[in-house]
Amino acid sequence: MGSVNKAILVGNLGRDAEMRFTTGGTAVATVSIATTDHFTDRDGQKREDTQWHRIVIWGKTAEAIQPYLTKGKQIYVEGKIQTREWTDKEGKQVKTTEIRADRVVLLGGAGGGGERTAARPQRDRFASTGAGSSGGSDMPDDMGPVDAPNDDDIPF
Repeated sequence: MGSVNKAILVGNLGRDAEMRFTTGGTAVATVSIATTDHFTDRDGQKREDTQWHRIVIWGKTAEAIQPYLTKGKQIYVEGKIQTREWTDKEGKQVKTTEIRADRVVLLGGAGGGGERTAARPQRDRFASTGAGSSGGSDMPDDMGPVDAPNDDDIPF
C-alpha cells in the first residue's frame, strides 16, 4: 500500500509573510499560522491549546499571494509536511518541521471580506516543490512550478 503526506490547516497568520528568493530567482514566502483547539478539562474549566505552524509557499504562488498575507488574516492551507535539518552559523544542528503549501486560500477572518481564493496555483500546472537540506535559506535553484504530465506521459 502507498503512503499519504497531506496537511490541511485553517488558522490565523501570526505575522506578515516574509518573502525571499533562492539564488536561482525562485520566490519563497514563509508565514506562521496559529490553530487553536478549544476544550473543557476534567475540572470543567474551558481551555484552549494553540499550535503554531510554519508554512512555506513557493514560486509564482508566493509572489502573487504575499501582499495579502498579513498578520491576523485567516487562511486555509493544503500541503505536505516536511522536516529539514542544517547546521547554523554557530555550528549547532537545527531541525524544523514545516508545511510545504500546495494550495492557499484567503478566508474572511481579520479584516477580510468573505471567502475568496487568491493566487491558487493552476490545478494542472503546479507540482509539489521541496526544500533542500543544504541549510538555511539557500534552497535548490530548481524548486518551482513544473508542468504536470499529460496522458501521453503515463505508461499505463
